[in-house]
Amino acid sequence: MKFDGEYLNGKRNGLGKEYDYRGNLEFEGEYLNDNKHGKGKQFFKDKVIFEGEYINGKKWNGVGYDEEGNIVYAINEGKDYAKEYNSKDILIYEGEYFEGKRCGKGKEYTNNGELLYEGEYSKGVYDGKGKEYYRNGQIKFEGEYLKGDRNGKGKKYYSDGKLEFEGEYLKGEKHGKGKEYDLSGKLIFEGEFSHGERNGKGKEYNTDGNITFEGEYLKGKRNGRGKEYDLNGKLGIWRWIYMWRRKHYMKEFVF
Repeated sequence: MKFDGEYLNGKRNGLGKEYDYRGNLEFEGEYLNDNKHGKGKQFFKDKVIFEGEYINGKKWNGVGYDEEGNIVYAINEGKDYAKEYNSKDILIYEGEYFEGKRCGKGKEYTNNGELLYEGEYSKGVYDGKGKEYYRNGQIKFEGEYLKGDRNGKGKKYYSDGKLEFEGEYLKGEKHGKGKEYDLSGKLIFEGEFSHGERNGKGKEYNTDGNITFEGEYLKGKRNGRGKEYDLNGKLGIWRWIYMWRRKHYMKEFVF
């Protein structure tokens, strides 16, 4: 790193320029006590990528540009708050940053300006609590995220706003305890899930809210011991057996 500018008491103070080891200009502007302080410009390959004000070496107010000279973010009063724009100058993100990546609270938009997500970020991806939206503005999902995936407790909705699922997620899939609802918002299943499928103990319901089955599941299908109920409330106990030679399941009625 090379410097060409003014000094005071052995420290950079006043106007100056910084260059990389190849001699390319990286910054020009004002300094105070060896820190960038005041107006300045940051360069990359001879193009301005940031222009604004610095306080004690930190970007305080200003805007950032892409290689084509389009504004892609803005910083306001050193709060690590920025805005990103696409090539058509449509806002696609506004929120907090840390070390050049989305980090903290923010909002993400489609290339047409429709709200896509609002919530927490870490290292550029969804992480923490947040909400996803359909293009019609209806909420699509609300819950917890980890490293960009739905992870933890959450609720998923149909495009008309009715609840589709509520429960636990792991790496983007239903995993743990949960409840499923039909298009009209009525409960149709509650129980355990694994990697997106019914797996473990669970209960099924009809559109009247009456239980139709309770028992065990494996990879989305009834498997193991279970109880079936008819519309009159009659109970039978079925045991599901997999016939390896015939490659299908059969039911055995148990009194």
